[in-house]
This record gives sequence, C-alpha cells and structure tokens, in this order.
Amino acid sequence: MYRIVLILIICHLSLLTSVAQRPRYEKMSPLLRQLVQESRRDGRVMHRGAGSQKPQLVCAFVKATDPKAFSDYDCKVLAQVGQVYIASIPVAGLAAMSLDNRVLRMEARQGNSITNDRMPSILNALPAYSGENLPQAYTGRGVVVGLMDVGFDLTHPTFYSSDTTEYRIRQFWDMLSADTVGSPFYVGRDYVGREALLAVAHSRDGLDLTHGTHTAGTAAGSGYDSPYRGMAPEADICLVSNAVTDDIIYIDSADYYKYTFATDALGFKYMFDYAKSQDKPCVLSFSEGSIQDFWGYDQLYYEMLDSLMGPGRILVSSAGNNGHKKTWFRKPADELSAGAFITASSQEAMLTFKSADDFTLRFVLYGETNDTLLVPSAQVLAQPDSSLFVHCGTADSSAYAFRFSLQTEAYPSCYNPSEVCYDVTVLTSSNVGVGNPLSVEVLGREADVAYFKVNANLTTNRLNPALNAGETVCNINTPSSAPRVISVGATTHRDSIQNKDGSWMRYWMGEEGKRVAFSSVGPTFDGRVKPDVMAPGNNIVSSYSSYYREAHPDAGDLQWDVAVFPFGGRTYSWTSDTGTSMSCPAVAGAIALWLQAKPDLTPEEVMGVISRTSRQPDPSLTYPNNYYGYGEIDVYRGLLDILGVDRIEAVSTKHTPARITMSGDVLTITLPEPLAKGGQVRIYNMSGRLVKTAALGSGSREYAIDLGRLAAGIYAVQLDGHAAVSGSTLVRLCR
Repeated sequence: MYRIVLILIICHLSLLTSVAQRPRYEKMSPLLRQLVQESRRDGRVMHRGAGSQKPQLVCAFVKATDPKAFSDYDCKVLAQVGQVYIASIPVAGLAAMSLDNRVLRMEARQGNSITNDRMPSILNALPAYSGENLPQAYTGRGVVVGLMDVGFDLTHPTFYSSDTTEYRIRQFWDMLSADTVGSPFYVGRDYVGREALLAVAHSRDGLDLTHGTHTAGTAAGSGYDSPYRGMAPEADICLVSNAVTDDIIYIDSADYYKYTFATDALGFKYMFDYAKSQDKPCVLSFSEGSIQDFWGYDQLYYEMLDSLMGPGRILVSSAGNNGHKKTWFRKPADELSAGAFITASSQEAMLTFKSADDFTLRFVLYGETNDTLLVPSAQVLAQPDSSLFVHCGTADSSAYAFRFSLQTEAYPSCYNPSEVCYDVTVLTSSNVGVGNPLSVEVLGREADVAYFKVNANLTTNRLNPALNAGETVCNINTPSSAPRVISVGATTHRDSIQNKDGSWMRYWMGEEGKRVAFSSVGPTFDGRVKPDVMAPGNNIVSSYSSYYREAHPDAGDLQWDVAVFPFGGRTYSWTSDTGTSMSCPAVAGAIALWLQAKPDLTPEEVMGVISRTSRQPDPSLTYPNNYYGYGEIDVYRGLLDILGVDRIEAVSTKHTPARITMSGDVLTITLPEPLAKGGQVRIYNMSGRLVKTAALGSGSREYAIDLGRLAAGIYAVQLDGHAAVSGSTLVRLCR
C-alpha cells in the first residue's frame, strides 16, 4: 500500500512539474510560439532551404527587467534601449526563457515585401537647389540619407557627385553577405569607404533584385549627366541590405530566423549610429512592410523605433500598395449577414474577424456537394485554448489531406480588450478559391463584426451575387502604421513613359496629381489616420542595377528602361518603376533638405511642417484623411515654414521665378521680361518686420537695390507686379 501511495505521489509531482514547465505562450509572438511547438514536438525546428548542422537561432525583441536574463539562456544581446532588447536567442531555449519572470514579452516577425526627372519639380524642390534664390542651396549636403532595401548596385554613377569627383555612399551593411570571417555583425558584414564599397560592387542579392538601386536614386541620386536627379542630390548615403521574402535562396536554413523585424531594427540603428558618429542629421527611407495585426506583436518593434527617432533622426516608410484591393468589410448590427468569395495563391488563406458580439461564420466550398462549415464564435471561446478545428473530407491526421478545413483562434484585441479577434486559417486541397469557389459569410443579426485582410483576396461570384462585401480601406503596412513613422502614399503625375526603344509604356492610369489607386489607405487597425503625406509614385524614373541587367538581359522590367548608357566599363540604365516604394524615398529626400535647414527637427516637427504646407490635391476632402494624409509634400513651402517665413503674413508662399541675387550690399532683381506697369519690392526680416520697400519702374528687366543699412542676416523678399513674377524668395546679407 505504501508503495502504491508513493508511486501516486511521484506521478502527481511529475504532473505538476510538467504543468509548471509549460511554456508561457502568452509572452510570445506567433512565430516564437511556432518555433517552440516545433522544437518540443520534433526535437528540432523546421529548416528552410538548404540543410544545415548549425544550432538554430532567432533574432527577437525582448522586454526584460534584468540583463542577466539573457546570459542565463546563452543569448547574445545585440542592442538595448531601456527595457527593450534585441537579442539572438537559441530556439531550444525559448520555452525556458518564457518561464523567467524577468522576461516580460518576446516578439519576432518575418514577412517584409518590397512594395528623379519630374519629381523635384512636382514637389517644388527646384527653388531649394538654387543658392541664388535662397540663403543657401538646399541639396541635402551635410545630411545623411539612409535606406534599408534590397538589390543595391553600389557602382551606379548616380551615387557619385554630378561631376563624379566624389563618391557619396559612406557605409553599407549587407545582412546577407557570406563574407563574414572576422565580422562583428550578427548577420553579414559592413563595408566602409570608397575602395571597399566599389570592390564589393553590389549587395549579395543584387544580381537578382534591383529595388534598392531605384529607391536610393530617387532619394539621393545626383542624376549623373541626366535629368533623373534624386531629391537630395548632395546628401551622404548610408545603406543596409536586409532580407525579404524573395531572399530565402541566399539564407542558410539554420540562419533563417535570424532575419526578423528585430534584425531590421538593428539596420535602422546602424544608419542612425553612423549619422551620430559624423555629427549629422539623418533621415531613413524604408520601402518595405508587412500587414498589421491585432495581437500587438509590433509593440516592441514600435517601441524600439520610437526610441531610435528624435531630434535629427527621422524614419519614413511606404504606406503599401494595397489600396486597390478589397481588404475590409463590416457587417453592422441589424443586418442579417455580409460576406464575399475568397481566393489565395496557395492552399492556405488567413482571415481576421473582430467583434464584441456573438456571431457565426459560414464557409461554403462550392462543387458537387457544396461543403459547408460553420464556426460559431461562442464555440471557439468555449475551447480550453480558444482554438477550434473543423473539417470536411477525409479523416486523415494531416490537415492538408482534408478537402476543406478551418482552424480558428480567438484572442482579445491588443487595442481594445473588450473586442475579440478571430484568426481563421483556411486549408483546401488546391489553391484557395481557385479550383472550387469558396465563400465566407458573417451571420448574426445582433452582431457588429469587421473583417480584415491577411492574405485572402475578396471577390464576387455569380454563384451567390449577394456575397459582394468589401472596401479598399484599413490596408496600411507596418511599420508605416507606427505613430511616429512618416507614412507615405503615392500620387500620379505620369501615366506612361516612352522607353529607350520609342515605345509608350502605360501603367496605372489616373487623374493628374491625385492619389493613384494602388496607394494604401487608412485608418490603422487602432483607428488612426494614415498615410501622413503623399508624393509621386507612378512611373518614376531612377537608377537601376547594372548587375541585375547583366544577369537578366531578357527580364520584362527592362522594357521600362528610358535610357541606357556606359560608365566605367559597365552598362547602366534609367528605368521607370511604380509603387509607394518610389514615393517613400522622395519624401525622405525632401525631409533631408529640411534637415539641412534645421538639423534638429523632430518627427513631430516634421509632421507639423507637413500639416501646414502640403498641397491638398482634392479640395472636396477635409485634411488629414485616410487617402492623402495632409496632402502632397511641398519642399519649398516647407523650407519657408522651417525658416519662419510662412509666419510673415505679407509674404507669398509662391516662389518668384525672378532671378534675385546678392553681391555685397546690393540686391539685384533680373526679370524674364520687362515690367509693363512697374512693381514693388518689400523686404522683411525674420521677425516679420518690414525693413525696406522699393518701387520698380516700368520698362526694365533688371533692378539694383542697396541694402547697406541693414544688418547681416536672412531676409524675405516679396516681389509684386506682373503675375508672372510675383512671389517671394529668401536672401542672405553677409558682412
């Protein structure tokens, strides 16, 4: 009897230990939970790509109260800001680490995808480039423009000065580089200085991708012997080549989970740190992104980004290219149902629903039997882990053997805990909705339910015309959705280009100056207005990778080349591309000019300038709004605002086309043609006080005005007369 009791006690203690050692999944993002579950189930984690014998590591954000929590689990801390760390964590140690009370939260996500000649003119930057019409030339000189992207050609002549005497890329971290011997970097290595950069020539993925070459040229290209100049043509350039979904072929399987949003944050820190080492302001452009979520698994990402930004440290990100897709619908209370047909490019589709009420989802797979699955929200919540699996078809243990199956997981919204979110994963035997149409319908007259797109496309089908729900809203990418990140959407000013062969290429027709249809639309998942600002993103001409051209001479995108030219023994091109990926670096380059005028601008001050000076393309709307934000960025008006001139009521925000120069104490005005009826010049100091006036007689093109009695400083010059020359400019009077 004693022996039986002892055995029962041992078994009970063993059970308690087992229960106590269950990982704290609530601390982990889905990717980390997946890795823990796979390692516990199989004794290993799933390897992607080529095989490897190296231990599996994951790069993650961790919020912890004690740095010793990392050394105890063989983690390597890569960066820290306050209680938020970026750390390399052995996958085998994730479960134990989650049980440590010093560890508050752990996040890792993957899934980034990559979303010139008229640009400076459209964004009113040409006046900024002229030292004659402003106190100085604003070209980005003394400012660092950083880009994290893929597919860089470091040798393109646009990254030199316009006369090619100065090479302007200062540093480059290639996260995918295999040249890691002696590298102190977590992944890849960096290259510093002209000789090393030109020797490496391109990012590791530069033979197959060229996105970064184009965006860098848009932000800061000199335009070398062409009209295809970037927005900040004299800025210093710092680059990071990160990993996106297209880069998996370059990554050893054991290193796959080293590339996450946490690794991206290290890239942002690398560029900001470089600018700090040079005592220069910095603006970063990031033309990548991923979907938002209701789990809150971007919270530490946003917290880290927020800490990296500040005075002279600005981050700009593309809003995304989903504005033409149905990404949201709502079934309000008092309506019986709402739904749509769904498709996906794989056998797996993911959907998210959010509601504070009880409702039922009805999925129908159309075919000979019209298989139907019902998912009552109350039944999902009744499960011990709020997760419900239902299926049609065979009873094989493999989910993919089912003709049709659903996995639904419920959890409180990170933005409003009273609202419950339901992530539904749909598995079918062929691509979802392609072989057999598939519909989803929200049922429940009293329920108010919202649908959010993950990777499923909403469509219609004559099999049930009533299922036609879907709106093109709530599709801003992350991290563009972060509160302090400047989110950029795209306008269209060119619907076609003539390529080098003389053929006209048309893409995304749209109304001049208005939002182009693909540009993503807010609000964010927590209801904030995004994007913040717009810039041209349709048929933008910029630099393209010569190494990509060489490796893929028959690639279809080369049909968009507008010019091909030799340089340094290689063949380069100027190529048209489209997307918010193009508008994002344009705004970054514009902000670089503002940073040159005021190097300590904060993200909030930049947003203030944007809100006061942007051009509002659609007068029927109120601003800001979820289509345009505050409107299209205006570089010159922004400079006037930063320098205080916008606060002088008598000074026009329109820049005068007259040529106004200073020589000693004499201000010279040169007009395109003689004034027929004369005019007037008024000069104001930066406090807004009128300090001098002068009449301009009729019949002359050139006037000289003595400013000898004025103190040294910057003055606003207001020219009035013929409408063609009326406007303002700034001059600097030196002593």
